[in-house]
Amino acid sequence: MARYNKTSPYADTQIVDNLYLDIISIRPVPALPDDVLYEVEPQYNHRPDLLAYDLYDSPKLWWVFAQRNMDVLLDPVYDLEPGVKIYIPTGPALKNLLGL
Repeated sequence: MARYNKTSPYADTQIVDNLYLDIISIRPVPALPDDVLYEVEPQYNHRPDLLAYDLYDSPKLWWVFAQRNMDVLLDPVYDLEPGVKIYIPTGPALKNLLGL
């Protein structure tokens, strides 16, 4: 039986008959008072994994940007372009939210 860790966007999704994942249970990333408005820099063009690594020491948290900025990042990779402004949860707030 596969088990996803707390950094995965699939962590809350049920496993059916020990064979496959059920319909994804979206892990919301709500707006928090200490979120930072960030303008994407050129080195992160189409690379949310690099931004997640630099901010949170884990490229696996790339999906957090898409969940927190659903109105801006319709495509979590190709909409992440230089000059785009997104809200980013701070490291401690995100760890608390994800239960890390």
